[in-house]
Amino acid sequence: MRLHPVSIRLEGGDYALPKMFWVEQHFDRTKVDNVSQTLRSEIDLKVFPETVRGKKIAVAVGSRGIDNLALITRTVLDRLKSLRAAPYIVPAMGSHGGATAAGQRAVLAAYGITEQSMGVPICASMDTLQIAEMQDVMPVFCDRMALEADGIVPINRIKPHADFKADYESGLVKMIAIGLAKHKGATAVHNYGFDRFCDLLPKIGKVILKNVPILFGVAILENAYDETMHIEVVPRDQILNREKELLCRAKANLARLNLSSIDVLIIEKIGKEISGEGMDPNVTGRPGSGLPGFDAPPVQKIVVLGISGKSHGNGVGIGMADITTLRCVSQIDFSAMYVNAITSTLLEPAKIPVTVNTDREAIDIALRTCTRVTPETIRVVRIKSTLDLHQIQISESYRQEICERDNLSVVAGPQQLQFTEDGWLI
Repeated sequence: MRLHPVSIRLEGGDYALPKMFWVEQHFDRTKVDNVSQTLRSEIDLKVFPETVRGKKIAVAVGSRGIDNLALITRTVLDRLKSLRAAPYIVPAMGSHGGATAAGQRAVLAAYGITEQSMGVPICASMDTLQIAEMQDVMPVFCDRMALEADGIVPINRIKPHADFKADYESGLVKMIAIGLAKHKGATAVHNYGFDRFCDLLPKIGKVILKNVPILFGVAILENAYDETMHIEVVPRDQILNREKELLCRAKANLARLNLSSIDVLIIEKIGKEISGEGMDPNVTGRPGSGLPGFDAPPVQKIVVLGISGKSHGNGVGIGMADITTLRCVSQIDFSAMYVNAITSTLLEPAKIPVTVNTDREAIDIALRTCTRVTPETIRVVRIKSTLDLHQIQISESYRQEICERDNLSVVAGPQQLQFTEDGWLI
């Protein structure tokens, strides 16, 4: 797509930028000291050798940016091989990676998961088989490559979802119901709408667990610093009950912006490895689904400045911003973004917001279009991404709030936002 400079002339020159503090947000930093050793112990405790010996095992790995994902995957594979199983990897990511086998391989490679690094084949295909039909004539699909195995082991993080609230959100149940269903199955589920997911996911999960040889799942929880906080092996017959408990713990440790309200939120990067919706609505309060339950400080204007490299051009989520730049839009692979948006049935996150030439112009317009504020009172927050919230920049207007909160402390400042001569934020 060829992009042309935008000519905008506004009266009064540039908006006066507020000075900004660098502040530390304080969260619980409980984490697993030795992930590989903890996981090996879990496997030894809960996986009986005779259940895997001599069997082909499909290890399902998704598209989320999970801390230690390559280490966790390699540990599971090595432990299965030590028990004389024959494991291989299947990508379990619905329509991600542009809904192509090559694209899904590329997503895994970006996380360090390749045939060379893992020591096993990666069997990537978009082919599925229908394994059942639910009562309302909804077909249930599963990856054909996974079904060729004697057993399947999904690996996933348990985390609040970006589009709906329920007992099962992002986790093992969603992976086996949608991720392993590939593009065909993901489309079938999403056609019912996110408002039905609270009912659909446990129903599909039960059908999958009844008809597909899931052996056990590897459930991962992360703290607010995106570090592995907890990891456990969940036996097949405990997945439905245990995941609900783990999701409650994940929600309690979710990183948030510990502020009462925000006028302008500047986000440096969005991406699929950051959130299923590019930027996490649990932080921004803006789900593409429009469904309730996302507890976040109110925001007047959101500025997005870039797409992460690991998102492979999938800029889904950009539509939840108000303003962006030509440089950011030029980073989008529209085919990947549109396939993802169409499959999810949510087109809003794939729309392009007001687009200007530089970061300075984007921030200036965001400041100008906020209501009931002055340059002295406007509340501005800058974050790297919605996955990286422990150190952020906030404007001087938060000075009183910093003094009143024990989960915020000043690191540096106040100082002006710095730009290059060409208008790009430093």
